Amino acid sequence: MHHLFVIPAKAAVQRKRKNWVPAFAGMTIMLLASSAFAQEEKQPPYWASIASGQAMTHTGPGRNYPNVWLYQRRDLPVRVLKKYENWRLIQDPDGAQGWMLVTMLSDRRTGIVKPGQPRPIRVGAYDDSKVSARAEPGVVGRISKCDEGWCRIEVGNRRGYIRMSDIWGVSSGEVVD
Repeated sequence: MHHLFVIPAKAAVQRKRKNWVPAFAGMTIMLLASSAFAQEEKQPPYWASIASGQAMTHTGPGRNYPNVWLYQRRDLPVRVLKKYENWRLIQDPDGAQGWMLVTMLSDRRTGIVKPGQPRPIRVGAYDDSKVSARAEPGVVGRISKCDEGWCRIEVGNRRGYIRMSDIWGVSSGEVVD
């Protein structure tokens, strides 16, 4: 049997909560709009990531086209191949393609560990550096910097450097600042 405990709230607290929801919604819309605007400036192909916990692709650039995939993995890196108004043709790490609404994408750079053996995450950006963790294939991390074959990656609370060749989400030789 589940018990539900209700604690009375003061009227002032309730009003603050009501005012908080529209403010949060407004901030979210502004962030999505700024991400969409930033992507307007980019010319394909370029890298992006899925901004939402659920994002749908379609067979064409519009909601009237049939659904292809429902992505349920926030931060999954994708490659933007084409633009059409507020739609982007994306390619996922498995090679699947579909059209996604630009507001479902983020400029945040991420990478996914390629199939095969676990990959070392090192303290420094060189082969002789101490291994601080090993990332299993399919692990997604946020990328903050890439140069000279290495990317600074954050996976949960672990940070370090991983070889560019060990992740999908950056182009060979690309510099990310």
